[in-house]
Amino acid sequence: MDVTPPVILGDEPGTFPYSVLTERHPAIIDQVRAALPYGPDRQAALDALLHDCTKGVIEPLPADAHDRDRWREWGTDTYAGRPWTDVPWLWSESYFYRRLLGAVGYFTPGTWQGVDPFRPAKLAELDSPETDEELSALDGLAALSPDERDRALLHGSLWGNRADLGFRLSAADGTAASGTPPLVADDSAALWSLLPPAPAAPLLCLIADNAGRELIPDLLLIAHLLGQGRVERAVLHVKPHPYFVSDATPADVLDALRRLRTAPGAARSYGDTLWAALTDGRLAVRAHPFSCAPLPYERMPGDLREEWARATLTILKGDLNYRRLVGDRKWPPTTGFADVTDWFPGPVAALRTLKSEVITGLDAGTETALTAAEGQRWRTSGSHALIQVRR
Repeated sequence: MDVTPPVILGDEPGTFPYSVLTERHPAIIDQVRAALPYGPDRQAALDALLHDCTKGVIEPLPADAHDRDRWREWGTDTYAGRPWTDVPWLWSESYFYRRLLGAVGYFTPGTWQGVDPFRPAKLAELDSPETDEELSALDGLAALSPDERDRALLHGSLWGNRADLGFRLSAADGTAASGTPPLVADDSAALWSLLPPAPAAPLLCLIADNAGRELIPDLLLIAHLLGQGRVERAVLHVKPHPYFVSDATPADVLDALRRLRTAPGAARSYGDTLWAALTDGRLAVRAHPFSCAPLPYERMPGDLREEWARATLTILKGDLNYRRLVGDRKWPPTTGFADVTDWFPGPVAALRTLKSEVITGLDAGTETALTAAEGQRWRTSGSHALIQVRR
């Protein structure tokens, strides 16, 4: 590519990144404050973070922080002293969540060490009536043809907490309210060609996004691929600690398994399949520190590069992983997905509901139709999705 576009900042009022930094982050602090009974010291730390991220500048981590050196490598020495809106948006978002965990005492000895500040919201979603409805929809999958079942479970994982759209195939074939198609790009045929029924793919890696009602469909897809003999072994990558409100951690995987194994019908069978796969090694859960890095995946460490080079396919779920995969830059939407991911060490697929401005791999006609119908809202509304594959 002749010219690499600039990275996205959060310095322009009226843009989505600016609203995240100036409105969403303060709201998240309020949400965390109300979720758990933090004492005066933690309340004061949250107050300080609120002031810091809205009126102050980026400060380095305390000298005794366990990951201070890692974050120095990741950029605090470069960005310290600058306004939060004046550094790469991906970096400032990530650093906000690291600072939030510090404010609530997640990493330091004491009452709140290791307590996920987002856990109440995660559990409320996981145990909601909506989750009951989505799990009951699994009972109807047995009546579908193998191809239809493949498609339903793939679309369930794609749409995340709108998983019922995937399980009910008619909705996946429909159109958005604007009259434009829900899927702005669909390389699902290429994805399935990499995971044929036989011989089984030696290794599938799935990099998860959110917990709760999004993680369950990801687990269901893995269980299906293992059960159908399309995959010999799978590795599920999650975050090593809470991140971006709802991102999945190892504890969230256990909560999702509990939800499946205590549900009636087909959901329980999927849960038992996953439990067995974890115990016999066909499924592994990995929480690498780089999963919470404020950097694009192109800068991944060597051990991840080696693992994903061995994989038959690596699937990245969700919006944040997409931004890290293609680079959080102002790409023209018609920029080739294969072009911006040609550095990835093996075949890669992105399953993403559109919730931020970054997009690649669209044909010109699709972009024109979306923009004519919705302006630029189609990029961030969550009403569109994509399946993109680079072999």
